[in-house]
Amino acid sequence: MNTQSNTRTKPRIAVFASGNGTNFEALINADLPADICVLVCDQNDAPVIERAHRHHIPVIMSLVHKGVSKAQRERQLLQELAPYQVTILVLAGYMRIVGPTLLAAFPRHIINIHPALLPSFPGRHGIEDAYAAGVAVTGVTIHFVDNGVDTGEIIAQEPVRRTDQDTIETLATKIHAVEHRLYPETIRHLIEKGVL
Repeated sequence: MNTQSNTRTKPRIAVFASGNGTNFEALINADLPADICVLVCDQNDAPVIERAHRHHIPVIMSLVHKGVSKAQRERQLLQELAPYQVTILVLAGYMRIVGPTLLAAFPRHIINIHPALLPSFPGRHGIEDAYAAGVAVTGVTIHFVDNGVDTGEIIAQEPVRRTDQDTIETLATKIHAVEHRLYPETIRHLIEKGVL
C-alpha cells in the first residue's frame, strides 16, 4: 500500500562547518532519516574537509574574498547548492553569520548548535566565556538560525555541570560529548515530526 510516509522524499542536508568537524562526523554516523549530501566549508585548511572526503561527501568551498559581499557569496553558494536539491542547512561549528540571502532561501530550515545555554554566552567563544564566568552549569543549545548571533528560537537544550576539578579542556570534552549525541537526536526528532 502506498502511503504518504512511504512516498515522502528524504530531507537533504547540507552541513556547514569551519573547523575540526566532530559534529559533522557525529551526524554522519547517526544514520539519520535524511541524506547528508554536501559539506559547505569556508576554510581551506579545515580538518572537516578530510572527514567529508573519507565519507565520499562532496565539498563546496565558500571562501571570503575581498570585494565580494556576503550577499554575493551567498547567491553564488545557492547556485552551487542547487544541484544537490538541499532542503535543510545544518550548521556544525560554522564560524560565519548567515545572511538574509540564505535565510530567505531556507526559512526555518537552518539550524545551529551552540556550546552554551543560550541566551547566555552567545558568539564564537561560548565554552571559554562560560568557563571564565565561573558558572556551575553550562551546556548545549540547538536553535533555529535568524539574523542575529545565536538569537534564534531555541529547539533543545541540555545542561552540563562544571565541577571544581574541571579545566577548560575537560569542560569542553563534556560539552562536545553532549553535542555529538543531542544534535543527531534533535535533528531526527525534527524530521520525524515533519518540522524539517
